[in-house]
Amino acid sequence: MSDTKHIPEVRLSQFLKHSLQILKNPLPFHHKNFKNKGDIFQLKIGLKKKVYFSRDAAFAEYVLQKNHRNYVKSKIQTEDLVKYVGKGLLTSEGELWKQQRKLIQPAFHKKQLSQLLDTIRQTILLEYKRIEVKKSIDVFPILNDLAFQTVVQSLFSSAANQHDIDRLQFITEANQKMLVKELRQPYLGWWFNMSGKLEHHLKLSRKARDILKRIVNQRKDSKLRKNDLLDMLLDARYEDGNAMDEEQLIDEILILFVAGHETTSNALSFTFQLLALHPEWQERIFEEASNLRKETDDLMTLVTASKVCQQVIEESMRLYPPAYFIDRVNVEPDTFNSFSFESGVKLLFSIYEIHRHPKLWSNPNQFQPERFDEGSRKFSSQYFPFGAGPRKCIGNNFAMFEMVIAVTELISKYQIKPDFEAIEILPLITLKPKNAFLTFEPRD
Repeated sequence: MSDTKHIPEVRLSQFLKHSLQILKNPLPFHHKNFKNKGDIFQLKIGLKKKVYFSRDAAFAEYVLQKNHRNYVKSKIQTEDLVKYVGKGLLTSEGELWKQQRKLIQPAFHKKQLSQLLDTIRQTILLEYKRIEVKKSIDVFPILNDLAFQTVVQSLFSSAANQHDIDRLQFITEANQKMLVKELRQPYLGWWFNMSGKLEHHLKLSRKARDILKRIVNQRKDSKLRKNDLLDMLLDARYEDGNAMDEEQLIDEILILFVAGHETTSNALSFTFQLLALHPEWQERIFEEASNLRKETDDLMTLVTASKVCQQVIEESMRLYPPAYFIDRVNVEPDTFNSFSFESGVKLLFSIYEIHRHPKLWSNPNQFQPERFDEGSRKFSSQYFPFGAGPRKCIGNNFAMFEMVIAVTELISKYQIKPDFEAIEILPLITLKPKNAFLTFEPRD
């Protein structure tokens, strides 16, 4: 059994040499290291700091699922992100996380989500009215607004006014950009503090919390029930019968904004780009949706029976996983295969690389939705679009339902044509699209 010294190392000089490239897009740098060093390597990012990168699917499954109790999220989520969104389900650990997961999980059961499907569909249709036909448009801003509005309407129904919605969306996105700068330029931390840049964004976070507190208190005072996610969160009770206090409730709502709209808008943008390049799959989705609507108008049945659409979305998230890295730190020393790890090792699993690993996937860089014709379960040991194990994304059903509705509704109305040479990516906290220009042709 070897120790971590035998894990191939990428020197600090290489990290510094490629720092500007890494700031813009770290994936080519990491891909080169995986090709040259193997499925795990250590990257020196300071004189005494290093990070272990892995694209070993079995190792990821071991850490995220089989031995998850020995692994916690890194400082990036438990401290860096916390200062913007608080300690919600995404950023908490230990007993707080267990308590919150148990409390919130029922709100995302399929039975509860079925009450939201019509709201989700109406929100999507309203946003699609912004589409200009027979004109090249960047689809991402529309889908970004669509996903944010869907979260807002699912949470608050009509309680939030447009000014508040716009402000919340601006703050959410501005703070994410600031966090990216902090993570990729840690050597400028002193400047972010001295210049007041960090404090500016923390003030934005406080403003978002004030807006949300006002909306929550208005709902409480109104005594009205909307059967939306806010009602479900307000109704939720711990084992002692108590509800969440106000600060914890706001933390959870902020997490839903951050995690609930960005990943979905990214996934939808890549899906539509891929469909534009593969019109035969557009027609298969169109035919499937048309046939299903002849049989039923029940939204839950339509969503769960849209197998072709689900295949396309699953394959899109394989090629372009919104959460393209998953980080963990081991609490106690651990071993995996021939490697030993001392406690406190920082691990980064490249989901992007795992999803394209040539030893795991046939034609890994090609768009082949048929590989998911039996669903994604058979790939559970190598396919992690929503993570894995106990900390798998609590909103995975919500996201899939929303995306199926968004795709089937759009394909039912339009044929999509590409206005880009190649799909481009912008890796920030999540994997975002770049220059996603499409043309929409109305169906006859």
